[in-house]
Amino acid sequence: MFENNIKALLPHGSIHMSMGGQYSFRVIGPCCRLYDREELPWPCCRLAWKSKEPSWRRIGNRFVPDIAARKCPSYSVEIFQPGSRSIQSVLTIFPNKFESVMQEWWYSRHPRSREATNLSPFD
Repeated sequence: MFENNIKALLPHGSIHMSMGGQYSFRVIGPCCRLYDREELPWPCCRLAWKSKEPSWRRIGNRFVPDIAARKCPSYSVEIFQPGSRSIQSVLTIFPNKFESVMQEWWYSRHPRSREATNLSPFD
């Protein structure tokens, strides 16, 4: 399988075919795929240790970036399947990998990344 380095975002409203050709999707916009730690049946990340027994409460953020999708673009999409209604979902395109500038913009921890004017990595 080939890898494709991503230099730009897919345009809003553009329609693309899936890799296998089973469906088409319309891009609503880019998004960060988050992992909800509250959905797990056990605590994850760190445990708070009090005396000799660990506390089972979770420490840290509830929603964290999904590390499986960290190097690949994720988009909010509307999926069109033949013979059924369209479905809105989040689609991660794993064969495509970010270039370093794009990955830093997409999953940045810098305070500048939270500014409303930060709409593109190439501003």
